[in-house]
Amino acid sequence: MSQPETMTIDTLARLILQRDRAALARALNLLDDRRAAARARAKELLELLQLAPNRVSGHLVGITGPPGVGKSTLSAALIQVWRRRNQHVGVLAVDPSSPVSGGALLGDRLRLQAAGDDDGVFIRSLSSRGHYGGLSAEVWPMAVLMHSAFDIVLIETVGVGQREIDISRLCDTTCFVAQPGSGDSIQSLKAGILEVPHILVVNKSDMGDIAVRAQSELESALVGDQSNARWAVPVLTTSATLGEGISDLADSIEKHHFFLSKEQLLAARRRECQAYWIVCRLREEFGEQGIERLGGHAKLTSELRSSQSSLFEQHDALRQRVM
Repeated sequence: MSQPETMTIDTLARLILQRDRAALARALNLLDDRRAAARARAKELLELLQLAPNRVSGHLVGITGPPGVGKSTLSAALIQVWRRRNQHVGVLAVDPSSPVSGGALLGDRLRLQAAGDDDGVFIRSLSSRGHYGGLSAEVWPMAVLMHSAFDIVLIETVGVGQREIDISRLCDTTCFVAQPGSGDSIQSLKAGILEVPHILVVNKSDMGDIAVRAQSELESALVGDQSNARWAVPVLTTSATLGEGISDLADSIEKHHFFLSKEQLLAARRRECQAYWIVCRLREEFGEQGIERLGGHAKLTSELRSSQSSLFEQHDALRQRVM
């Protein structure tokens, strides 16, 4: 296959829509390249993909929770369920950054657990590079690219703290995974982190009564908060190591996607995600002063929500306005 510098963007986009693994890898590398020439090609590629009539527009699913809760094992189990249902799965696994290389420390952990030689699964590990919020700045552009080709795009974050909830702003459906007996679940709820997930999961249900108690505590904490909600947040139990409750979790994720589609909320949520990513990038580069020069956070976000332009087209136009 041609090298990405000589391959036309039209050809690269066509191969991505066919889930060509080499093309996907090269395109993701292109999005990770900060050089001006690469940026121009990436801008053209995303525009083609976002406007392609045969794009899949898959479901963006986020998995988050504290370190050690079993997110990777749960993700691997979910992938197996989705594949049995004949769904093609793309994965963005965000790992802690190496202090030496800046690369992902945990690397191919999911590849070893779930993918194997399955052509229906494509996994990309990327470093958080110290980005606050448990994600990487490249996650949203890469998600836009991958959900053009896959039925499910799974984003697994590094372990998060009480305020690090970026994943909820960049996914269609967010699953927060809690561990029985840690005390993190209720504390996170009180701190506000559990206001944003669409599904709560108590993993390690094989721990018995302690898992049942954690589920009950979370359900009790949600009582009253959902009386006027259009989507009632379920609290599920799973044992990723034993494969228990995984199908029910996959069903709940699918139900939330159906809810978003039925209520005609999906397109608006995607525009909200894109607006959030652009505002964050502008704030990182120009600070709050730059946001104010664009009319302030509320006005800028409203402008982005109503725009139909592609990701980098919006971002680059706003950068020019600031400068």
